[in-house]
Amino acid sequence: MSAGAAAHAAEEQARGGRVQSVDRAVALLNAVSGSAPEGRSAAELAVECGINRATAWRLLATLEHHALVERDPVTNRYSIGFAVSRMAATAGVDGLVRRAHDVLERMSRESGETANLAVVQRLGLTYVDEVVPPVVLSARWLGRQIPIHATSAGKAFLAWLPDDEVESMLASPLAEFTETTRTDRATLLAELADIRQRGYSVSIGELEDEVYGIAAPVLDPRRRPFAIVSIWGPRERVAESRFPELGALVRRGAEEIAAAAG
Repeated sequence: MSAGAAAHAAEEQARGGRVQSVDRAVALLNAVSGSAPEGRSAAELAVECGINRATAWRLLATLEHHALVERDPVTNRYSIGFAVSRMAATAGVDGLVRRAHDVLERMSRESGETANLAVVQRLGLTYVDEVVPPVVLSARWLGRQIPIHATSAGKAFLAWLPDDEVESMLASPLAEFTETTRTDRATLLAELADIRQRGYSVSIGELEDEVYGIAAPVLDPRRRPFAIVSIWGPRERVAESRFPELGALVRRGAEEIAAAAG
């Protein structure tokens, strides 16, 4: 073994087998994460992490190549990249499904209908778990993205977002799926205000004529939705007269999932 290799091996052993460049890259990622939302320059990050500026720049360039950080071309400040969000979302979804499944089973049993869990992802909402009563024949919605203006889950999501985010998400023309789909923004915004006050949303055949639904948001400590729970079924069973009962059920389920998720 050469003297350089021996020195490198000794250095790794002193660090418990860790690789120095990886340690430094992780330190930079943590520093970038801590600088949100404004971000920091390579020079600032190098000082914070105690890393040579040229080394920090090379590591950041590598992290940027893999979308782990993003560099603003105007300010040259770094922020966390989409790859980190994607990995966190993937890990988080599996854990959330495990924690929420028992709640969905209880909701389905008590309501006699299908209970769903949707999670917030980059482009909106996606169904990731559902429980269907044994005696009910039901379409499977797992993996489907949700039209946010035409479902109870989508409206529950919108109702707890800041106004500017709602405006951005509703910037494109709203597709009409049925005669009851809300396609007028003013009408939809007024409904969102009612949903916030009531604590749950409803859909009266707005995506599919015969399907009615009720949903509530799972909120993080900042009161921002990160998932949605919903109950839905044919309108002859999920009648409007059941909305208060089912609304209370989805609200309780959402609170239990939020508590289980920590």
